[in-house]
Amino acid sequence: MSNVLPEFFAHPGRRLLVIAGPCVLESPEVNERIGSVVGEACRDLGFDFVFKASFDKANRSSIRGARGPGIGPGLEELARLRERLGAPVTTDIHEPGQAAAAAEAVDLLQVPAFLCRQTDLLAAAAATGRPVNVKKGQFMAPEEMRNVLAKLAEGGCTQRMLTERGTFFGYHRLVVDFIGLGDMMELGAPVCFDATHSTQLPGGAGTATAGRPERCAMLARAAVSAGVHAVFLECHPDPKASASDAATVQPLDRVPGLLREIARVRAAVQQ
Repeated sequence: MSNVLPEFFAHPGRRLLVIAGPCVLESPEVNERIGSVVGEACRDLGFDFVFKASFDKANRSSIRGARGPGIGPGLEELARLRERLGAPVTTDIHEPGQAAAAAEAVDLLQVPAFLCRQTDLLAAAAATGRPVNVKKGQFMAPEEMRNVLAKLAEGGCTQRMLTERGTFFGYHRLVVDFIGLGDMMELGAPVCFDATHSTQLPGGAGTATAGRPERCAMLARAAVSAGVHAVFLECHPDPKASASDAATVQPLDRVPGLLREIARVRAAVQQ
């Protein structure tokens, strides 16, 4: 477990990294079920696996939107899952004051897309010594992420990753720019593709985000064929019952098949 992320950052692309889990922490039973299913599929295919779930989702469309268990119980559950699953774990942080505590419980810190320019947040994440994954803002050009990498480097972070998750294209619409994805891959850091959030229709359901989850597999295959180093997936045994992002999370029972498709695409490209 402890070698997964150091090996990934030392040799990006040698083994595909799959970051997957529910959007926000669910019950311990659901969390473990998701982690076990995806982890087993990754082991069978020779992929590395990082379990992802948020202890808090601060950027809900509605004030009544589910946010998660909070930092105390949430980090306890993530630390438990790290031991139970035998896999690294990651979570979002939204405020500089959350960075140090989160770094004690998780192996990879994630900065949400809407916060990718927040200097204090990036500096706090870098100061923990943990690897940091920053999602590209939906409002950012790929080359602008060079400044994000520089902020992390100036804070002492040597293990940095960027994640593509779509770009605003008018109201309630995201598009994935594969030319831009290639540009971001030339910035010198590993790049992850978020195949579920890229299918969002932000605010499309009024008080919640809508989506096109049926396009997830197509985008994931395309991103892997383009040479990304990691893939990000949110999944749930019953998407309609998901506490967050119910419109875009993938059904858990379809994830092993999707990963097999990705493996075939990757093998063909490598040949």
